[in-house]
Amino acid sequence: MSSALNKVNKGFNKVLVANRGEIAVRVIRSAQSLGYRTVAVFSEADANAPHVSIADEAICIGAAAVGESYLVAEKLIAAAKKTGADAIHPGYGFLSENSAFAKACIDANIVFIGPRPEAIDLMGSKRHSKIAMIAAGVPCIPGYEGADQDDDVLKNAAIDIGMPVMLKASAGGGGRGMRLVTDANDLDELIKSARSEALNAFGSGELIIEKAVMQPRHIEIQVFADSYGNTVYLGERDCSVQRRHQKVVEEAPSPFVNPAMRKAMGEAAVNAAKSCNYVGAGTVEFLADSEGNFYFLEMNTRLQVEHPVTELITGLDLVAMQLRVAAGDKLSISQEDVTLTGHAMEVRLYAEDPGANFIPQTGLLNLWQPATGDGIRIDSGIQQGQAVSPFYDPMLAKIIAYGENREEARRRLVLAVEDSKLLGIKDNRAFLASILRDETFIQGEATTAFIAEDFSQDPSLQPLKAKETEVALAASILCALSSNVGSDLSSSLRAGTGWQNNRTGSRVIKLSCEDQVFELALSTVENTITVDFASTELASTNTAEEQDLKTTQTIKIIEQSENTLKYLHDDIVRSITYSQTKGTGEVLGCDQVHLAASYGNLTFTDISLQSAKKNKGGSDQVLASMDGGMVDVMVQVGDVVKVGQTLAVLEAMKMEHPLKAGIAGTIAEVLVQAGDQVKGRQKLIQILATETEG
Repeated sequence: MSSALNKVNKGFNKVLVANRGEIAVRVIRSAQSLGYRTVAVFSEADANAPHVSIADEAICIGAAAVGESYLVAEKLIAAAKKTGADAIHPGYGFLSENSAFAKACIDANIVFIGPRPEAIDLMGSKRHSKIAMIAAGVPCIPGYEGADQDDDVLKNAAIDIGMPVMLKASAGGGGRGMRLVTDANDLDELIKSARSEALNAFGSGELIIEKAVMQPRHIEIQVFADSYGNTVYLGERDCSVQRRHQKVVEEAPSPFVNPAMRKAMGEAAVNAAKSCNYVGAGTVEFLADSEGNFYFLEMNTRLQVEHPVTELITGLDLVAMQLRVAAGDKLSISQEDVTLTGHAMEVRLYAEDPGANFIPQTGLLNLWQPATGDGIRIDSGIQQGQAVSPFYDPMLAKIIAYGENREEARRRLVLAVEDSKLLGIKDNRAFLASILRDETFIQGEATTAFIAEDFSQDPSLQPLKAKETEVALAASILCALSSNVGSDLSSSLRAGTGWQNNRTGSRVIKLSCEDQVFELALSTVENTITVDFASTELASTNTAEEQDLKTTQTIKIIEQSENTLKYLHDDIVRSITYSQTKGTGEVLGCDQVHLAASYGNLTFTDISLQSAKKNKGGSDQVLASMDGGMVDVMVQVGDVVKVGQTLAVLEAMKMEHPLKAGIAGTIAEVLVQAGDQVKGRQKLIQILATETEG
């Protein structure tokens, strides 16, 4: 055994969690359960976040931007020293796989709850780690991982390997710096773009080349090692359902892996960990082809986002194991002790709009009701009333389900996804539920190509449009809230008396939702509201049939509470979750109702009292799509622009968002410049429309 393995920590008493969101909450709770005091760190944007309130102590480490807070190692170590924390848990993301940070902790006499810097450094390089894995006898995809990075050398290597090949950034993952090459004539261009993206994302343009495994399974093995040379594997997770190399659904065990394959992959993963004297929790990722051949992809030297599914089928607390190993304990289990029971699945709840190319969302969470029930686990870092800012990854929570078998876990997860209500912003729950109900997924046949090739036309990926029933429900709720029956209708509803409107009458209401406008005639008789779509104007992007929509919907309100409406429609009794707010920006002060429809979150605004001016075309204003920073402003006053032309670029939630002209015309005002911070819906550019004949 190497001398490094004999250097065992002597324990610690207080753990600083160098992270935020659900993983910070998760780590703090396990640490507290083992008797450790905990310290939360937070940026100015996270002052009221849940992880701050549950920790024993909390300390601000800077401004909202990650480059001024969560990514500044010096601030984290200073916070640990100031609070007396003698250990740091990095969670995942941020500095969790930064070898320099791990070394800085050790140099400051602070226990880093993770592997040694040397292991992080080795596995952080796809090129060096692959060389090490080949030496350790771990199956690897044929390719080029040489030190000579000349473009011509890479091109010739790719041609020798044979198309298709995959170009990969050596220094990072997540799909950045990755290019699939199917035609050798494209190599020059794709090598250049992959290198440029890798350099911008990771500070290194180094690439490796691998033979492309088409439509593979993405299988990962959870490994755990202590400081005494003991290493075990805890089964596999199937992470094949991905969108642009980002995991969407994770499950354990894999429906593709049989016991013999599990044993072979597990032993290969253990060999990979031992080859670099690994300590703590790690994940060795493999690609598997349709024949069951598997190849080393990379090793993540941290806890994975999807670790809960392994916890549920093994009965182990992986965070508690991390803490014990970091404190110098031996592993309490051997390989023979590891048993897999039942099945678990996890999906990631994101603040994003699947119908608009998954653009991240920001705003106020005016309702958050996570699902409960047998076999359901929600790992959340949010709370009702919290603002989702543009500064961090848009993942809000993880929804996890356990069952005695895969189908039971899947059914429970579908219900958990649909029954977790999040209002105030758009989210991806309808997208997730649709995947879980897809026959290919149900049969366990989804590969990494599933979403792109088999799921791309799913309705959950189309722009969100309100259906008549939800329009009628929104109108009914707004009507009830403004009917002024008694002195305080809302109070009587919350008291459980149900919706009582004993008057007969009618009114006209005009609602907007997305790019749709509905002019409705409402008539009420006791608890029944009839909604007549007599004069409905829809945006020009809709079909002729939609524009001619004329229908009547009847809603009988059975019971209404603060956030739930129980109603009778089409002879069926149902319930819908809603919240109410006042509009901001262009609809400042207007009543709004947010509905949790099965196909997505809808926000209806009562614009009955707004100007009747009708905008038949696109908007003559360019507004910020969310809070963020201006990367580029491409026009100036006097420029002539056309519809769809990109006028500016906004950066938010780690992504760049082009802002386009809604009409053709001349730029009349430019109110921002590159580098400015802007708020969602803030006016950025004014366009003077081009006059048309007739």
